[in-house]
Amino acid sequence: MPILSRAKKKVGNALNSAAMNADARQTDFCVYLSAIWLVGLLLNAAFGWWWADPIAALIMVPIVAKEDFDGLKERHCCE
Repeated sequence: MPILSRAKKKVGNALNSAAMNADARQTDFCVYLSAIWLVGLLLNAAFGWWWADPIAALIMVPIVAKEDFDGLKERHCCE
């Protein structure tokens, strides 16, 4: 995913495409959310911390909520 995001940013800048830059930004968010989720699962699997996965989900809530509110207010990330 990080490699894909960098490639999208490079293409978006070369084409001067706001849509491609926005898609690259969304790919970055996917990377962040996937990393948080993976850490929660690894802590649960490695140490038996059953609460690590729900904590990881709670950490994701502000990130997802910010994106939702920005979408509702039609804020653009790449202007």
